[in-house]
This record gives sequence, structure tokens and C-alpha cells, in this order.
Amino acid sequence: NAAEALRGARVFVAREHFPKTEDGEFYWVDLMGLNVVNREGVALGVIKDLMATGPQTVLVLAYEQDGKAQERMIPFVSAFIDKVDLPGKCITVDWQPDY
Repeated sequence: NAAEALRGARVFVAREHFPKTEDGEFYWVDLMGLNVVNREGVALGVIKDLMATGPQTVLVLAYEQDGKAQERMIPFVSAFIDKVDLPGKCITVDWQPDY
């Protein structure tokens, strides 16, 4: 019954208790808010969410087009992700705005 009282509760872990990531691994929380640009330097949006789709994670980007809020989704896989620059708050991708 004690566990039922905690249903819906949020659990937090201090950052210093996170395990160290391996090369090429990232915590989702660190990717939120990063700008995404393609190889040509075209801004594609800002990461507003990540989605687990089973075999891969998908970046959900927010951007505006003609004054309207839009979303763009890019698979977070090595075929499309060129570089994740956490200090620079930017991800470079092999993706075009019209995909």
C-alpha cells in the first residue's frame, strides 16, 4: 500500500550521481534545447523533445515557418548525426529542411 501512495510521484537524481557516459552517448536532458543545423549551416530547429521509437531515438525539433509553429523529426542515428557539440549547444546533421 505504501507504493500505491507514490503512484505518479516524480523521482529525481542529482547530476553528480549520473553514471559517466561513454563516447557517443548522451543523456536526453543534455540534448534538450540544442540548436540543430545541417551540413550547409541551415538552421533546422531546436530540440524540444526526444522520442523512443523502439529501435532508435528520434529528435523532435521546434521551428517556425511563415509565422507558424512547426515540428520536424530526425532519427538520432549515426547515418544522420554528424556531430554533437554540447559546449557549443549545437548538433550538425545530414538532413535537409524539405525532408
